[in-house]
Amino acid sequence: MTTRILALTAATTLGAFAGEKKDIVEIASSNDDFSTLVAAVKAADLVETLQGEGPFTVFAPTNEAFAKLPDGTVDMLLKPENKDKLASVLTYHVVPGKVMAADVSTGEVKTVNGDTAMIKVDGDTVTIDSAKVIKTDIVASNGVIHVIDSVIMPAEDEEAE
Repeated sequence: MTTRILALTAATTLGAFAGEKKDIVEIASSNDDFSTLVAAVKAADLVETLQGEGPFTVFAPTNEAFAKLPDGTVDMLLKPENKDKLASVLTYHVVPGKVMAADVSTGEVKTVNGDTAMIKVDGDTVTIDSAKVIKTDIVASNGVIHVIDSVIMPAEDEEAE
């Protein structure tokens, strides 16, 4: 509980220190734990979208989450010829609207790529598909980020896992 409060305080303080809240891309770009995610967002030409008005809820995988994928998967997805597939994977991590942790409940959610993901709440543990939410409620000017420990794949891309 203390860690969660400290994380929320740090996120809030960082946003206030900047004068105004940063957008989702600015927050991710300022955190080394999201360098792979940021590189992927750039490769998929989704920077402007995720800097848009939103609001968006992003389930953001860390570098460690990307490292769990089979060898070569990230490199394959980052190739220019796989831009559409990469965009599909990334937008599967985004839900329209601003959904704070307190508002999350078990059930299916429609993602920005059009597929549905399964959210499961079990006590203090929340998962989206096979990924565990490890940090919540990083508030951005255009939505919220929840950090996850694994990359989730839309149904048609599960063979890439």
